[in-house]
Amino acid sequence: MSEIPHDDSIEGSLALLREGNGFIRNRCRRLGSDVFAVRLLLQDTLCISGEEAARLFYDEERFERAGAAPRLLQRTLFGKGGVQGLDGPAHRQRKQLFLDLLGPERLWQLVALFEERWRAAMPRWTASGTIELLPAVEQVLTDSVCAWAGIALGPGELERRCAQLVALFDGAGGIGPRHWQARRARREAEAWAAALLDQARRGFAPADSPLAWVAGHRELDGTQLPLHTAAVELLNLLRPTVAVARFVVFAALELERHPQWRERLHDDRLCEAFAQEVRRLHAFFPFTAARVRMTFHWQGYRFAKGTRVLLDLYGTNRDPRTWHEAEAFRPERFVDCRPGPYRLVTQGGGDAAQGHRCPGERPAIELLKAALRLLTRGMQYRLPEQDLRIDETRMPSRPASGLLISDIVAHAEG
Repeated sequence: MSEIPHDDSIEGSLALLREGNGFIRNRCRRLGSDVFAVRLLLQDTLCISGEEAARLFYDEERFERAGAAPRLLQRTLFGKGGVQGLDGPAHRQRKQLFLDLLGPERLWQLVALFEERWRAAMPRWTASGTIELLPAVEQVLTDSVCAWAGIALGPGELERRCAQLVALFDGAGGIGPRHWQARRARREAEAWAAALLDQARRGFAPADSPLAWVAGHRELDGTQLPLHTAAVELLNLLRPTVAVARFVVFAALELERHPQWRERLHDDRLCEAFAQEVRRLHAFFPFTAARVRMTFHWQGYRFAKGTRVLLDLYGTNRDPRTWHEAEAFRPERFVDCRPGPYRLVTQGGGDAAQGHRCPGERPAIELLKAALRLLTRGMQYRLPEQDLRIDETRMPSRPASGLLISDIVAHAEG
């Protein structure tokens, strides 16, 4: 039995903040191993990276999610009691709610609303002269997903709800003011969602709307979700949709870097490939967490029961053993090629219907494709001089400027 390589720091949390997305990959390279041990957030932790590590990580007989997510993320990104922290039949029962709500028919409704509201926003963008694309798209997505869910936003409410939903993920990987803003947003957003769900349970929600579905969802034992848990799950529909704005902005950045793709994206097949490559290189968070269910051995290493394990999403998506020219932006790699379930892990690995892969993955791809059509066919614009650097130590990362665009001209629909 081999001893697991160990990071030499007493506590790795400061290094994680200093290195950001590359934290796990950097150590795997330095230690020459796909597995290493580190003290992180005051817990002994194992970090793993690569396609085979992902295959291991999504084995439900060996790993569980209950109690795995760091408290910092529970209090901001996920909330307490949500589907991400469930296992086995309880997880599958709860997840089916999301799979049903995000099926093809409802997904196309969401995409249509997004395109409609993007086009409605363009006259305002044009009149502004220059806009920051990131917050502009976040507002469009907030407006779209709330309308899709059956949530009516009052006058002036869009900006407030958008800011809350953005804070849930933007502050999840931060410290100081960003983190405390995210915790405050979590409390406020859950109170808002709980009030909506309470009204829905009293009959004040559009029939067959996602809001009504979440309000009426029942657990394996036939009981309704507690109101707080239902609020967490409603936010688990809204928050990830708004987060797609990050992919949209990175897509616009890659279009600027690779302008030859503007014309090529008139082919919808290539639009899908471009979207997938954006997601591969710009994974939202660098890792995901689980705990060892029962002690086992893998590649000669012992994984002890109860140990927290982090899977390196960022490094797995850029692993040169799996991806040719892994650091290069090459959408061609996805043309007529469906990535295996443990190769592209931006939103998790394995099977979305049975395991912990995100049920919002296909909606994210389709929304991103819609944005690409709008950016390349629905409008023209230019990028003024700005700071387009990406700070990989910031989690989640973003272009420093938020991507400023100006001289916006809307094209006729179609």
